[in-house]
Amino acid sequence: MSVEGVAIAVLVVVVAVVAVFAIRRELALRRIRDLAGGRPDEPPALAVRNLLDRTERSDRRARLEAEDLAYLTGLVGAGIVRLDDDLVVTSANRAADLYLEVAQGSLVGTRLPHRPPGRLEGDAEHAAIGLKDVRLDAIVRTAWRNGSAGDEVSVGGPDGRVLSVRARRAPGGGVWVVIDDMSELRRLQRIRTEFVDNLSHELRTPLTTVRLLTETLARDLEEIEVPTRVVDIVQKIDVETGHLVQMASELLDLAKIEQGQGQPLYIDDVDLGPIVTSTLDRLRLFAQRQGVRLRSEVSPDVPPVLGDAERLGQLLINLVHNAIKFSPSGGDVIVRARTESAPDTPGLVALEVEDRGVGIPAKDLPRIFERFYKVDKARVRGAGGTGLGLSIVRHIAEDHGGRVSVDSTEGVGSTFRVVLPAAPPVPSSTHP
Repeated sequence: MSVEGVAIAVLVVVVAVVAVFAIRRELALRRIRDLAGGRPDEPPALAVRNLLDRTERSDRRARLEAEDLAYLTGLVGAGIVRLDDDLVVTSANRAADLYLEVAQGSLVGTRLPHRPPGRLEGDAEHAAIGLKDVRLDAIVRTAWRNGSAGDEVSVGGPDGRVLSVRARRAPGGGVWVVIDDMSELRRLQRIRTEFVDNLSHELRTPLTTVRLLTETLARDLEEIEVPTRVVDIVQKIDVETGHLVQMASELLDLAKIEQGQGQPLYIDDVDLGPIVTSTLDRLRLFAQRQGVRLRSEVSPDVPPVLGDAERLGQLLINLVHNAIKFSPSGGDVIVRARTESAPDTPGLVALEVEDRGVGIPAKDLPRIFERFYKVDKARVRGAGGTGLGLSIVRHIAEDHGGRVSVDSTEGVGSTFRVVLPAAPPVPSSTHP
C-alpha cells in the first residue's frame, strides 16, 4: 500500500474515532440534561447548575419545615414523639422529655426492640433502651403492628405522673406518639372521690337515725289523736329523709365504682331467675303502696350469665324501683329475662324492665345514664330520686362486659334493656 493509502486509512480511523467520541459525548450531555430536568435547547452545564439550585432550595425548604415543626411541637403542651419504621426515635419535643423524666434531647436516636425485652434472650442492651418504660414501649409496638394503640400509664412510683399515651402508625411509615399529663386531673378526681366518700359516711349515720326516729314518731302518732296536718308533716319528713339516705348511699356506691374501689366482682355462673324473684319480693310492698302490679316473664331456657349475683341484684333493684316510682296507680311493671339473638355476638342474655309510666322525652334519652341527670318531668311529679341510680346501672353493666339501653315514648312507658354475656356451656365429660 502506498503512503497516501496509509495516510487516508489512518485519517478515516481518526475521523471515525472522533465521530464516535462526539456522538457519545452528545448522548452523555443529553442524558445529563435529561437527568437535570433541563430543556432540550438548554446547555447541560446550565441544566446542572439549575438542578443544584433547585436541590439547595428544596433542602432549605425541608430544613425550614423541620424547624417549624420542631418549634410547633415545642409550643404544644402534649409530649410528641416520632419513630421511624425501625422504631428509632427521630424526634421528641421538650414536653415528652419532661413527662418521661429524661434529659432534653436524650430520646432522639434511641431504639425500641420489636419484641418485649423478656423475649430477647439476654439482650441487655435492648432492655435498657426505648421510651424508658416497658408499658410505653408495648403501646408503641402495638400501634406499629395494628395501626393504633393507647392506654393510661403511671410512671415514677405512687407519687409520679399519670400519662395518657396514644400511638398511631403514620401514613408514610413510622409511629407518632402523643403523651398527655393526666396527673392533676386524676388528683382532683381522687380529691372529689375522697370528699364524696367522707361526706356520704358522715351523712348516712345521722340521716338513718333521723329516719328511724321519724318512723317511730309516725307509729306513736297512730295511737293518739293528733291533727291530720301533723301526721302529713311527719310523713313528709320521713319521705324526704329517705331520699337523703338514698342519695348518700348511692353517692358512696357510685364514687367507689367509678374509681375502681368498689367491691370486687365475684364472677360465677348466675341464674337470673332467682335474682328476678328476689328483687320483686323485696320491692313488692313498695309496689303495693304505689298501686303497681309486678310481673316476671323469665324464659325457662334462658342460660346463666357470667357475673356477680349481688351486683346484678343491685342493678335490677335500681331499674325496678325506678319503674315502680314512675308508674301510675294500677299500672304494671314487667321484668323479663330471655336469650338475645345477635348473629355477630352469640351467647347473650337480655334482662328487661318494662313499665307503662310517664315515659322519657326524646331529648333526655341521650343523657339518661349520666350522673345526677334527672328528667324535668320527674322533678315536676315530685317523685324524688338522686339521678344516680341509672348511672350505677350503667357502670355495673359495663363492668360485666355488657351494655344498657332504653326505649321510651313519653306518656306511654319505658323499657330498659341490659344485655349480658351468657356463661359458656359446661363441657360434658365423656368416659371411655
